[in-house]
Amino acid sequence: MPEALVLVIPVGLVALVGGILGGAWIQQRIEYRRTATAERKATSILAEAERRQKELLLEAKEESLRQRSQIESELRDRRNELQRLDHRLIQKEENLDRKLESLERRDRSLANKERELDNIRGQLEGLEQQRRQEIERVAALTTLEAREVLLQQVEQEVRDEANRRVRELEVELKEESNHRARDILSTAMQRLSSEVISEATVSVVPLPSEDMKGRIIGREGRNIRTLEHLTGVDVIIDDTPDAVTLSTFDPVRREIARVALTRLISDGRIHPARIEDMVEKAKKEVDAAIKEAGEEAVVEANTPGLHPEIIKMLGRLKYRYSYGQNQLKHAVESAHIAAMLATELGADANVARRGGLLHDIGKAIDQDTEGTHSTIGADLARRYGVSPAVIHCIEAHHEEVEPSTVEAIVTIIADAVSGSRPGARRESLEQYIKRLQALEGVASSFDGVEKCYAIQAGREIRIIVKPEAIDDLGAVRLAKDVSKKIEESLEYPGQIKVTVIREKRAIEYAK
Repeated sequence: MPEALVLVIPVGLVALVGGILGGAWIQQRIEYRRTATAERKATSILAEAERRQKELLLEAKEESLRQRSQIESELRDRRNELQRLDHRLIQKEENLDRKLESLERRDRSLANKERELDNIRGQLEGLEQQRRQEIERVAALTTLEAREVLLQQVEQEVRDEANRRVRELEVELKEESNHRARDILSTAMQRLSSEVISEATVSVVPLPSEDMKGRIIGREGRNIRTLEHLTGVDVIIDDTPDAVTLSTFDPVRREIARVALTRLISDGRIHPARIEDMVEKAKKEVDAAIKEAGEEAVVEANTPGLHPEIIKMLGRLKYRYSYGQNQLKHAVESAHIAAMLATELGADANVARRGGLLHDIGKAIDQDTEGTHSTIGADLARRYGVSPAVIHCIEAHHEEVEPSTVEAIVTIIADAVSGSRPGARRESLEQYIKRLQALEGVASSFDGVEKCYAIQAGREIRIIVKPEAIDDLGAVRLAKDVSKKIEESLEYPGQIKVTVIREKRAIEYAK
């Protein structure tokens, strides 16, 4: 056992030494390889650094060359610009020199002319002095005396001229005011178009048969007497076939009788008790219609805030006629015209509108009240709180009271315009028709006219000419000739438009 141990130990030592030496050698090889690798990397880095350095040097040279070229180019441009500016400065200096020379010559010329003018002025002063002395010698007047005489003459001439001019201006203003007034009236009339209602003081009730007349009369006339007694209307039964006439000057009572009789005829039962019942219902129906008509008129005339009794009185005018004109329509029309005129003249349009609407309110009750309808209407309006300005328009619209406001005068004009328009009165309607016929007659009197029509209430005449007789230029001349002849031969409000129509038609038949 000990011998074996002795052998093992040297072997182990040898192996240990061999391992140490082998490890040292391996470590040395590893370090060598690391060193070689590091040297190669260092060599590569140095080579790369040299290459990059060369590239940077080249780029720096190229950039410096480029900047140098750019700087040289900018220097050339600036040098050229400086040369151009120098050239312009030189030209301006030359121009200034020439202008200075021209100004100097002009100054010398002006100085010479001033000296000449001074000489001439001195000569003129001497001549003026001689002339003044000669005039004083001949006229035996001093300068101050002659000036005073001259001023008196000029003052008199100016005064005469001023007086003449004032008279001319007065005439021109009067003519212009009349022309302006006609324009305002014609404009207001043309802007408003209303219905034309014929005069009516009787109502005719149609009958289904002649036998109904006997039933209306009744036994010993009791039915007709009852109807006349309850309504205050004259029931006229004559030879007129299938009709009964109701006559009275009170339009409301006549309407009540008409409604009641119409219902009795429709119902068929006609006796005094039934007549009394129907008359009572007719009164209520007519009262409702009166109220509705008054409210519609207030809305149409744009006059809110009126007392209910005033509105009711307005509604009664629905059944009142004057000549050929319905009084409620006339009141609304007058309100519109008065508002238009007041607006044109700068007056109070609301006062004028209410004055035009209420100016004939007295006609609603003038059958039962003493006095003129203007006075009755003013008292009625005063009783129900109408403004004093509107009351004055009512009482002054027939100039029974002197009109003192523009609105009152506007109401007078509106009433006259509405009452005198074509159709409002029978005489005016006839004159209106004659004027239209005369207008068409003037147009028909020219050669080549085929047809002519007066339209738009006589404000336009349309003339159709024969195309083979009148050409286009002839149509223009015809329009001028017709308008000139109308101006010379007719009297008319506003203006009349003359339209000449020339139409050429070509007609052929395909066979």
